[in-house]
Amino acid sequence: MQNPNAEAAGQFRIGGDIPVNRLGFGAMRITGKGIWGAPADPEAARATLRALPELGVDLIDTADSYGPEVSESLIREVLYPYRGLLIATKGGLTRHGPDIWAPVGRPEYLRQCVLMSLRRLDVERIDLWQLHRIDAKVPREEQFQAIAEMRKEGLIRHVGLSEVNVEEIEAARRHFPVATVQNLYNLANRKSEQVLEYCAQQGIGFIPWYPLAAGDLAAPESALSRVAKRLGASNGQVALAWLLRRSPVMLPIPGTSKEAHLRENVAAAQLELSDEDFRALEALPTEA
Repeated sequence: MQNPNAEAAGQFRIGGDIPVNRLGFGAMRITGKGIWGAPADPEAARATLRALPELGVDLIDTADSYGPEVSESLIREVLYPYRGLLIATKGGLTRHGPDIWAPVGRPEYLRQCVLMSLRRLDVERIDLWQLHRIDAKVPREEQFQAIAEMRKEGLIRHVGLSEVNVEEIEAARRHFPVATVQNLYNLANRKSEQVLEYCAQQGIGFIPWYPLAAGDLAAPESALSRVAKRLGASNGQVALAWLLRRSPVMLPIPGTSKEAHLRENVAAAQLELSDEDFRALEALPTEA
């Protein structure tokens, strides 16, 4: 597809007041193997980031634990002062090596996460800060209260949660408005269906992470592959188009460190699934 642009995905207002195009970018992959250290090709990662505004991608999702610190620092280097961009980040996970993630939800640590992200991104307020995980070892009310206090101070504009169920969202909402929820969700894994429905009812943005995963559904003779072939698209593009059509609160954030792959992902915003295609994909077997 020529001239791909995320505007074709339509818009959603984060927290009711920050409009973004619904196809965003996940900045986890602009780091090294195991989401650890610098990317193997730093200039390719920079070129990918530089291409985002041109492609209409204005929602960029990162985290202090990506690298750690590498993703936020590269975003600051390439995209600051973020004109027309929403840089969403996350905190609450610690890193001790490649592919190792450990939650820490102590209030003083969450505050440190926010303050250090503010410094790395060079902003006075984070427009969307997400709790990467609720730490089971710390009373969740303490974690939520610490976040509410930082929001009251003006360090955070909107708050999101990640990998939560409906009951946890409602518990958090007693302390602050929940603007977004980021859960694992894709064509093959719909275990967060109840959370998605809740978010749609409440006007909460739903950010599906790992949005391109299709697993066995990508087999050559599968419905997914047949739809992709008929549309002259890749399986990944069809999977993204399905997500975008699935709900108006859906905000996919496919990630990559390659500009060509970024352009391919953004082109999915212009892919139109017929009712028949959508039903065929909806009927595919899932892990949930």
